[in-house]
Amino acid sequence: MEGTTHALTDDHRDLYDAADTERWAAEPDKRPGRTAFQRDRARVLHSAALRRLAGKTQVVTPGTRSYDWDASPRTRLTHSLECAQVGRELGAALGCDPDLVEAACLSHDMGHPPFGHNGEEALNEFAKDCGGFEGNAQSLRLLTRLEPKRFVPDPTSGELVSVGLNLTRACLDAATKYPWARGDHPTDPDSVKFGAYEDDLPVFAWLRRGAPADRKCFEAQVMDWADDVAYSVHDFEDGLHAGHLDPNMLYAEPDRAAIWQVAIGRYVPADTAPEELRTALDRLMEQEWWPHGYDGSALAQSRLKDATSQLIGRFCLAAEGATREAYGSGRLTRYGAELVIPREARNECAVLKAVADLYVMQRDEQERIRADQRIVLAELAEALSARAPEGLDPQFRAIFDTAPDDKARKRAVIDQIACLTDASARSLHARLTRRGRRAER
Repeated sequence: MEGTTHALTDDHRDLYDAADTERWAAEPDKRPGRTAFQRDRARVLHSAALRRLAGKTQVVTPGTRSYDWDASPRTRLTHSLECAQVGRELGAALGCDPDLVEAACLSHDMGHPPFGHNGEEALNEFAKDCGGFEGNAQSLRLLTRLEPKRFVPDPTSGELVSVGLNLTRACLDAATKYPWARGDHPTDPDSVKFGAYEDDLPVFAWLRRGAPADRKCFEAQVMDWADDVAYSVHDFEDGLHAGHLDPNMLYAEPDRAAIWQVAIGRYVPADTAPEELRTALDRLMEQEWWPHGYDGSALAQSRLKDATSQLIGRFCLAAEGATREAYGSGRLTRYGAELVIPREARNECAVLKAVADLYVMQRDEQERIRADQRIVLAELAEALSARAPEGLDPQFRAIFDTAPDDKARKRAVIDQIACLTDASARSLHARLTRRGRRAER
């Protein structure tokens, strides 16, 4: 569909054109003076999908361990807010529209289901015969179809159909971490990472119109690095708060060998030498602000918070400096540049991810929780499918009732489950399954 264009600030008038600010469905401004990307940010910020992230696991499952009196584990919502702050400032420093980058960062995890990546794996198994499940592809589906904001007449039937939040092309592109469909990964056709389901390809083709194949726009690259920085640093911080991680263990050679094993192939390329990672961890631990101990006291909390700030600044300044060295001092947007992240910074970030992975995610207690979560989602999916359309919320029942085939009907069931929080998934499971009812008693 042809969309409308919107005025940009003088600072960005020559950086984003009419195609960038086009919307799938044309609509007038409600209040003059706002930029197109300010409207995008407001729509994401006020969406129910963003609020639901408060009830979705990030890494540490709430309620499984006591925390310091002023600390609590991060959720998908707090992670998204922190990612948005990091991305907004880094993007602005490099010349991007800050509202555009912030909107992309806020929305990048919207499609993640209950129980984090563990839930994503469970739903992908259930959806293997109807196109799979991928949190980033689900985010696009939610932003362009599922989140109720804007309805327009279907050009064929005349029926009102949802276009989701009806965000601009540039905003949707900036929120797209994997700009390819399932099976179209540029180097690995078997990759489980993709950005669009088959029945969302029309809007995906529209938002990618004119974009180089398989290449992320500059704002999406900023969002992606902000995501990495936020979760690597804050998962490390949460691990300390929760008492799962003693920094002194990072000096022990057996622990270090386990960290390199986790990092290589998962967070860094498989050909990375352990010595590179050893050097990266040593660099971090040599900094005067590094948290060598943590006892939960106010002073320790203050020092840990300073360390997280130092790490975020370190990683962002590294990317900003290297990108400026490559592209100069001008404003960098869309497909005019690539974000340059020094190998040293990537390795340091990867080491933090591996530390949190080893000491937090791989704990026996956490694995037992994840196993139970996978069972809950698998049983819930089967129970909902068996009863559908009964048991579906009105929004998803309508999608189910108008679906053209069994695959589309199954996708409607998956859409409902993906929108649930951890608690609502368990509650619905308890109502619909014998196992859940026994557990409730």
